[in-house]
Amino acid sequence: MYHLIVSTFAIFDNVALISTIKKLKTLRKLKLQVQISVDGYIARPNGEMDWVVWNWDDKFKKYVFESTEPVDTIILGRKMTEGFVSYWSEIMTKPDDPFYKFAKKMIETPKVVFTKTLKKSQWTNTAIATGDLDEIIKLKSEKGRDIIVYGGASFDSSLIKAGLIDEFHLFINPAALGNGMTIFKDINEIQKFTMIKSTPFDCGIVELHYELNRT
Repeated sequence: MYHLIVSTFAIFDNVALISTIKKLKTLRKLKLQVQISVDGYIARPNGEMDWVVWNWDDKFKKYVFESTEPVDTIILGRKMTEGFVSYWSEIMTKPDDPFYKFAKKMIETPKVVFTKTLKKSQWTNTAIATGDLDEIIKLKSEKGRDIIVYGGASFDSSLIKAGLIDEFHLFINPAALGNGMTIFKDINEIQKFTMIKSTPFDCGIVELHYELNRT
């Protein structure tokens, strides 16, 4: 049902591949977790994240930490990886930081970076993938626990367009940007979701948890 033409992936016109896509709900879950504004942007035009709520209340911290516990693989686009790894590596040097436990999880969890340009990983505990769609399917077919993706925007958009995201964890921040980076603009047919739950937090964030309907 889903088109397999995605902006950062090769184009596949393969009956076996399409059949595999339809069976994705039987494979490892791929979860998207993302901070997003009330008007649907995940960053300002130049990638600024100064609108995101970072003074998380204890309930939200606990929720985020617990939601990543079933995850044993992180996938990232190349553009996001450097900042992601350097940020959490810095937190790892501060045992008293409230995000230390989460940073430890982010750094110690194996990561796969999807890139068309790099041939060798620059980061520890990180493997390189060429960016082809079949590598996502292969990863989901392997034994293991859940997979999570954080970004960046174009990488998320490609996965959404291809129908590869199983669960959406949208952290709605109390801010409207008016313009910026979005992750749903590339879809060319309707995708419908099932609401699993909606959870408000005292810090102002509301999490919307959806699953993609696969019919």
